[in-house]
Amino acid sequence: MPRYFIEVAYLGTRYSGFQEQLNANSIQAEVTKSLHIYFKNEFQLTGSSRTDAGVHAYQNFFHFDTEFTITKNAIYSLNALLPSDIVVKNIFQVSDDAHCRFDAISRTYQYHIIRQKNPFYFGRAYYYPYSINMDILNEAAEVIMEFANFETFSKKHTQVNTFKCSIENSCWDLSDGLYTYQVTANRFLRGMVKGLVGTMLRLAKANSNAQELRNIFEKKDPAAADFSPPSEGLFLKTVRYKNEMFLGHLS
Repeated sequence: MPRYFIEVAYLGTRYSGFQEQLNANSIQAEVTKSLHIYFKNEFQLTGSSRTDAGVHAYQNFFHFDTEFTITKNAIYSLNALLPSDIVVKNIFQVSDDAHCRFDAISRTYQYHIIRQKNPFYFGRAYYYPYSINMDILNEAAEVIMEFANFETFSKKHTQVNTFKCSIENSCWDLSDGLYTYQVTANRFLRGMVKGLVGTMLRLAKANSNAQELRNIFEKKDPAAADFSPPSEGLFLKTVRYKNEMFLGHLS
């Protein structure tokens, strides 16, 4: 049976998270419902990244199997059925054994912060009205790339086989009053990006040095990290796959 990747973007403010769950609305539930209405058939979706409640995405993926013929017209119709804060960006036919979660090469997250109140970033950036030492943040972002074990930055009671993550990129940027932390890795742990951001902000506020962050890593204790930044500033930017998985665009 043919397999498809469906690429979506969304504002997560109104949702309990990416994946479907009992007694709470999710991105997966809305996309599944739109597919059911359009094709008049049941669909089983598998998600690529489990973004938490309130987290946004410029790009995320589901995969599903179906014998229905999927055309470009489906994208337009699904978007007409979906709420305004979720969009289907594209649908791709992929190899039959492709898996949108396990075959992802890397994921990139961004965390946005503003220091001045700005209604145009309401719900999409962390309002942090304190001084920010960019030198310390940049130094801390480089320190993060020294480590592979992120147990300190994984929320407690997370069921994983390993706390190892391979960081490809970690950096801060300031543009037009918007502070952005961007990090790329092969995988992320639950709460990891918010934990990194919160801890770096805490160190910058206290004018600590990079060695303090190294000490926090070595503790391997989530109690040493700061997970307080809200979900509204967190965006899943991209999920990357090998090009050969994709069999072509829809007709």
